Amino acid sequence: MAKRGKKYRAAAQKVDRDKTYNLEDACELLKDTSVTKFDGTVDIAVGLGVDPRHADQNIRGATSLPHGLGKSVRIVVFAKGEKASEANDAGVEFVGAEDLTKKIQDGWLEFDHVIATPDMMGQVGRLGKVLGPRGLMPNPKLGTVTFEVGKAINELKAGRAQYKVDKAGIVHTSVGKVSFSADKLADNIRTVMEALLRAKPASAKGTYLKRMTVAATMGPGIKVDTTAFKI
Repeated sequence: MAKRGKKYRAAAQKVDRDKTYNLEDACELLKDTSVTKFDGTVDIAVGLGVDPRHADQNIRGATSLPHGLGKSVRIVVFAKGEKASEANDAGVEFVGAEDLTKKIQDGWLEFDHVIATPDMMGQVGRLGKVLGPRGLMPNPKLGTVTFEVGKAINELKAGRAQYKVDKAGIVHTSVGKVSFSADKLADNIRTVMEALLRAKPASAKGTYLKRMTVAATMGPGIKVDTTAFKI
């Protein structure tokens, strides 16, 4: 295990590893334990009582955050005709069809999100080996396969948390920046937690929200009390 730097060790000493903090206190402490000179990203990890091997428990989705993510995003759109014009009007990095496929096949990957109209998914499917491993494939559950192109672009630009449970039953997602106030971070986290509660599968047994931690980029994890979110 790699040794931690002095800044990290000093920050970690401020966190009681045996304590579970309420959300507001955790957000305040997180800001005080950020160790980067730049404006770090705030991430949460939520352990869920699900078995991702079952299709109905393989939770995935996205939710718009009330205070955004605090960063600009680069978006490309697969669309033709009127929907291509709608995407251009909304302002994105690139809009196209076969030409966009070729551009990506040639190695261009300077974008953060891909939106596609449903009729373009055959075209997008050719890029599965490129976009899939990078988590960039459009998906109806994420709202990125849609004819409502302008709405999807605006939501991504405003800031959305995308979440997907991993093999261990844990959801990791970003919820803002360290520069956000503790109240804004707490609002964004509540929004994500509410989305996860809505996504609870009927077949999930036992405790659904098992544990949660919040941390800034390269900062120590802070345990958060999940009882306030339980249904």
